[in-house]
Amino acid sequence: MLLIVWIVVVVLALVVLGGVAYGVFGAFARLGREVASFEREVRPVLQQVQAAAAAAEARRDRDDDAG
Repeated sequence: MLLIVWIVVVVLALVVLGGVAYGVFGAFARLGREVASFEREVRPVLQQVQAAAAAAEARRDRDDDAG
């Protein structure tokens, strides 16, 4: 009788651990999709900031040479 109880406990523990693992791996997959989406949204803004920084640096260099 005690052997049956231990078998049931082990099976239930495996089911619980499987559910936790499924949830964790699903969360990692969702996180990866969110990061990719965020990167697609931010990339144009990053390019604009880089262009503005390059223009400001060119203007500063030009002003330094003139002054």
